[in-house]
Amino acid sequence: MSAMPRNNPPPARRLSLADRLIQEIDRGLRTVAAANVSARPFPDQGVAETVHDPAARRHAAGLMRVNHAGEIAAQALYHGQALTARNPVIREQLLQAARDETDHLAWCERRVRDLDSRTSLFAPLWYVGSFAIGAIAGISGDRTSLGFVIETEKQVVEHLEAHLHELPPDDERSRRIVAQMKEDEDRHAGEARKGGGINLPRPIRALMRRTARIMTTTAYRV
Repeated sequence: MSAMPRNNPPPARRLSLADRLIQEIDRGLRTVAAANVSARPFPDQGVAETVHDPAARRHAAGLMRVNHAGEIAAQALYHGQALTARNPVIREQLLQAARDETDHLAWCERRVRDLDSRTSLFAPLWYVGSFAIGAIAGISGDRTSLGFVIETEKQVVEHLEAHLHELPPDDERSRRIVAQMKEDEDRHAGEARKGGGINLPRPIRALMRRTARIMTTTAYRV
């Protein structure tokens, strides 16, 4: 008796550029407009609220709003880079980093709400602008794209380190979130270096710093 033929699953459909753009629009809308869900435990889980002074709460909320805006921008940058990446391994690396940023978004968003505040009203602008930069970086080549990751994460780590000193001394909940984010961002930079990322020219690094300064100053207040 002959063996019955196996019903092999049909090959996965290769997405067209239009399909991928629609997918990215959906990702962007979910990032900016929907409540983000963390795949990992919240770093401040089980820690009691200790910040009660109104001025300290406003300051901590402003800093965490800045961090949330930075994570919006970082995720958009990774999505833009992944869209135009040539190497599928690098594309998956970028998407995995973006998934880490989703955790960060959820952590920062909840912390801002717990401090009786809100996230930045300019979140859609941060996303669109960063996505465009990421797509351009990806078009420039995978090594250049990874160079953007290295420089972005380097600046983010410096920024988070500063926030660890600027947060109210008794704000252990925010401090634990920022410390875990810093560890993750430093890991992303190391992975990008191992992947062959190049050092970006000084003018581009300086422009990135000026752009980040505008975003952080605005997001702290709005």
